[in-house]
Amino acid sequence: MKDIREVKFHAGSKEELLPDFTQTFPYIATRVEMDHYPGRTAPWHWHGAVELSYTQQGCMEYHTPGGMELVPAGTAVLVNANVLHMTTAEPNTVQLLHIFDPAFLALPGSRISERYITPLAAASQVETLCLRPDDPVQNAVLKQIKAAFSLTGEEFGYELTLRNTLSEIWLAFLKQAEPLLQRPVQRTKSSDKIKEMMAYIHEHYGEKLAVSDLAAAAFLSERECFRAFRECLRTTPAEYLKSYRLQQACRLLRENRASVTEIGQLCGLGSSSYFGKTFRDAMGCTPSEYRRKWQDIDN
Repeated sequence: MKDIREVKFHAGSKEELLPDFTQTFPYIATRVEMDHYPGRTAPWHWHGAVELSYTQQGCMEYHTPGGMELVPAGTAVLVNANVLHMTTAEPNTVQLLHIFDPAFLALPGSRISERYITPLAAASQVETLCLRPDDPVQNAVLKQIKAAFSLTGEEFGYELTLRNTLSEIWLAFLKQAEPLLQRPVQRTKSSDKIKEMMAYIHEHYGEKLAVSDLAAAAFLSERECFRAFRECLRTTPAEYLKSYRLQQACRLLRENRASVTEIGQLCGLGSSSYFGKTFRDAMGCTPSEYRRKWQDIDN
């Protein structure tokens, strides 16, 4: 099981880059200690894979354009493919993740895929599904989810056993989703447009950016740009840009030996005084204090 300490992005599409996730075996199991994330927050991101999260200890909040799910210890949440999501956590929270391409369960275009996989994976009205231990049926599935983390690649038949287990879990989620799948699909382009603007920010965050630049990247008016950010991320373009710049500043302070002044400029946060104030307001410490803190943790 791989330990993950930050969200990284593909250079092209800007969806999340999943380590060791391959076409021949599109699955990874990860362990995440949220205390290692700045502000115990995994920023807004998406991926074509399904995310199945089990909270081992603490409490997670999963935010999507449709709302928020509280996922305390002993519960699980499935985040559907290509759904924008952001997570926050209380101190000492640890989550375990199964992340897999729906195609891992069945060959695309096959009868199994068309009957059991695509109806849920392609359902835009289903962003998340939760399992709670106080429901006997759901608790049985939670035990399967936990047990699957114990499987190892050294075991004979590991890949088939894992796929069979995930298929049974998927079937349980499909049954749970039946009422939602009957609802009419509300077509909206906001999610696609927000991804285009997020990708533009991820590519140009170190430059001087205006709302007009973001809107133009997604072929929107500035008014439509504001509406997309409000509807999907419940924030403004300027606040998202500042948040992303601060995330990158945190990464560089941990990984790069450049001066605080240089990092502020690289992240588009201007002079050292403005960078210091903005960083302190958001993180509760100065950039130098943050760097020393993470050096102590890594050592």
